[in-house]
Amino acid sequence: MKCGFVSLVGRPNVGKSTLLNSILGMKLAITSNVSGTTRNVIQGIYNDDDSQIIFIDTPGIHKPTHKLGTLMNKKAYNHTEGVDVILFLVDIYKGFGRGDVFILNKIKDHHVPVFLLLNKVDQFKDKSILLDKINELKDKYDFAEIIPISAKKKSNLDNLLETLKKYLPDTPKIYSDDDLTNVSTRFIMAEFVREKVLELTRQEIPHTVTCYVENYEEDKDIVHIQVLIVVDRENIKKIIIGKGGAMLKEIGSRARYDMEKFLGKKVFLETYVKTLKNWRDEERYFLELGLKDDDE
Repeated sequence: MKCGFVSLVGRPNVGKSTLLNSILGMKLAITSNVSGTTRNVIQGIYNDDDSQIIFIDTPGIHKPTHKLGTLMNKKAYNHTEGVDVILFLVDIYKGFGRGDVFILNKIKDHHVPVFLLLNKVDQFKDKSILLDKINELKDKYDFAEIIPISAKKKSNLDNLLETLKKYLPDTPKIYSDDDLTNVSTRFIMAEFVREKVLELTRQEIPHTVTCYVENYEEDKDIVHIQVLIVVDRENIKKIIIGKGGAMLKEIGSRARYDMEKFLGKKVFLETYVKTLKNWRDEERYFLELGLKDDDE
């Protein structure tokens, strides 16, 4: 039995969460076209007949502008140590930039195999351009493997999984086959709401919004969930609520659909919006919102 830990790293918005969801065949980590969507470290557990692979989806590494950004970077760095393989994702369509060089310099001394995953290859019609880019990048570092993929289209993921197994130790499974993730259901429900906020209010950066579940009660046929949406400015609160509450209603409707699909039950969802100024720079808010430092 092959079993081990695999860390997904890369710049914001390169497709790490999309890759995790595609491999697992279910929606576990939220995604959006806005960079910096993932905040917490999320483990997704993949099982098949001969392996268990624990994937660790980390926040995108970026230049922080507030304490929350610094904490997100720290979480990402901490979870590239002690793993069996690092998957370094690059948006190959945008190219290998300074941010990618910065991340590579951070992870190359960990002395574990690093796979370079060239994501979004589906956007190339001329495959000769892709081959040129691979030849260009292969000398950047002694990568264990260079694998072109499309996380969104689920292209070449079977090859990725089979190649990964060659680098994992022979050891019994760590988790049971029923385990899916290390995060709570409450966390996942809150993230579904945050995803819909980002989806419907794209003009605002994701770090100004967070969500957490205030109440979660599960009956036989229905789950009652109350989610608080936290913002740092009144004008953003007004955008999220919308005219006559229309935006908030649409956010709730879309989030409830994902919740019911995940839970397999009807969901009664209530959403509220609250302004907490400067919460991204206040450690006490991190504790309230489940974003505390790993060292605490």
